[in-house]
Amino acid sequence: MNQIVPKSEIHEFSSQTDAVLDQAHKGDIHGAFGSIAQHDLGARQSIGHRLRTLLAIIGPGLIVMVGDNDAGAFGTYTQAGQNFGITLLWTLLLLIPVLYVNQEMVVRLGIVTGVGHARLIFARFGKFWGAFSVIDLFLLNALTIVTEFIGITIGLDYLGVNKYWGVGIAAFILMLASSTGSLRRFERFAMILVFGSLLLIPVFLMIHPLVTQITHSFFVPSMPGGKLSDIMLIIIAIVGTTVAP
Repeated sequence: MNQIVPKSEIHEFSSQTDAVLDQAHKGDIHGAFGSIAQHDLGARQSIGHRLRTLLAIIGPGLIVMVGDNDAGAFGTYTQAGQNFGITLLWTLLLLIPVLYVNQEMVVRLGIVTGVGHARLIFARFGKFWGAFSVIDLFLLNALTIVTEFIGITIGLDYLGVNKYWGVGIAAFILMLASSTGSLRRFERFAMILVFGSLLLIPVFLMIHPLVTQITHSFFVPSMPGGKLSDIMLIIIAIVGTTVAP
């Protein structure tokens, strides 16, 4: 059961650390679909008011949720389907609570402390582990970006588009979106990619899926035939690419 953290505990935690908000995280909230004033603490009485508030803050959550729909994930899931069909769908069911707990825990940390995860590591564990986490995140993001451009190359090659021009244009758009100097503008750019993921729905329907068979494989665990080491390698890859974001 969720518990409300008393303000005294929040102040006690804050006094024990030097993790404080910087200017970039103070002031009004300007989301992709709306804004909330810094001192707007009034109760949301009407459904319309609640919906507008939700739209103002929902952007980062949607981006994180759809962040798994990248080239690495598509490659892993495609490989699993190619080798073993839909027999490993049950692994995704097991990962749902893992994803929920991880993200809910991080959100709770942000709510209680008012600062980000990296700053909490610096404040709680010191400069060494703080620097380690930042460098580790930088390297992982760099490798992830490499896989994204590999995916762009494969997609452009399939469409018959010159991959050198395509990759260059994609890199330019990415750098342009990241250098706007506005989190709101970047969030709106990311929303375009988020809504683009909805194209998966008509693609899914176009292949005329066997709903009964898919449902059975999703809820009833089974091991496909084949070499056990190959099966375990795919399962490990599915876990990694699903939990990574």
